[in-house]
This record gives sequence, structure tokens and C-alpha cells, in this order.
Amino acid sequence: MNTRICGLLLLLLTTGASAEGMEERLRTQLRSTTQQLQALQSEQAQASAARLAAEAQAKQAQAQIKQLTLELEKARGMAEQLASQQQSLHSQAQAQVVASNEQVGKFKKAYDDLLALAKGKESERARLQTQLTERDTQVQQCAAKNQQMYGVAQQLLAAYEKIDVAEVMSIRQPFASGARVKFEELAQGFGDELYLNRFDAPHTVVNQ
Repeated sequence: MNTRICGLLLLLLTTGASAEGMEERLRTQLRSTTQQLQALQSEQAQASAARLAAEAQAKQAQAQIKQLTLELEKARGMAEQLASQQQSLHSQAQAQVVASNEQVGKFKKAYDDLLALAKGKESERARLQTQLTERDTQVQQCAAKNQQMYGVAQQLLAAYEKIDVAEVMSIRQPFASGARVKFEELAQGFGDELYLNRFDAPHTVVNQ
């Protein structure tokens, strides 16, 4: 009986010790599991935050892509517009160059025509100047001859004043040959002097 009681007590003591060891192991496992769970929850929270951040970055990147796409389309439109304007300006510049060349050609022809006309007018002016100089010389010669003829006329008048009526009447007499010869010689002398002092202008034609 005592032996059975001792055995039972020993069994109880052994079972209690085993239960306490198992409880300790369970507590240890529970703490480990709890730590692992907390670690997983922390990692999950970090992953969730990272996912949210990634989604936010993705949305921001999509917005930037959309904005850049709009700006790219706008830039393409402006580039096409500038290219069209440049082509138009190039065409206008070419047209202006052609028109300017034509205008320069017209101006050059007009200048050549005016130059030829000016040369012709200068030649005509020189010719007329030469004729004018010749006429001036002729006028001066004519004036000198007129002055000489005026002197001859003065001498003729002076000689006429010296002839009296008797000499005139003697010239009319048929036998007064001496007085007639004297008068004819005097008249011939005045005629010769007038002939020598006459002025013959050269016949020149002035082009109008």
C-alpha cells in the first residue's frame, strides 16, 4: 500500500514537472510566435507603405508622362507652325530677290540709257559750244570790220565835204577829163578799201 502511494506520488511529481516544462516551452514558443507575428506585421506595414508610395509615385509619373505628352504635342505643333512660317518666309525672300534682281536690271538699263543720252548731250553741247565760240569770233571780226568801214565812211564824208560845186560841175563837163579822173580815182580808192574791209561770214548750219 505504501509502495503504491509512493509510486503515485512520484508519478504526480514527475507529471507536474513535465507540465511545468511544457508550459515553459509553450510560453517560449508563444513569445517567439508573437515576435514573428509582430515582425511580419511590421514588414506588412512597411510593404503596404512602400506599395502606397510606389502607387503614389506611379500616379505622379503617369501625370508627368501625360504633361510631357501634352507639351510634346504642343512643341510638335509649334515646330510645324514654325516650319510652315519659315517656308513661307523663304518663299517670300526668294520672290523678293527675284523682284529685286529684275528691278536692278531695269535700273541698270535706265542708267545705261541715261548715260548714253548724257554722252550724246555732252557731245552736242561741245559741238554747240564750238559753234558758239566760232560765232563769237565772227561777231568780233564783224565788229572790227564794221569799225573799219565806219572809218572809211567817215573819210568818205570828209572827202565829200571838201568837194565844192565847181568841182562837181566840172565833172559833168565833157572836156573836164582831169577832174573826172581825179574823182574816179578817189571813188575807186574808197571802193577798194571798203571791199578789203568787208566781212564774209562762213555758212554754218546749227542743228536744232
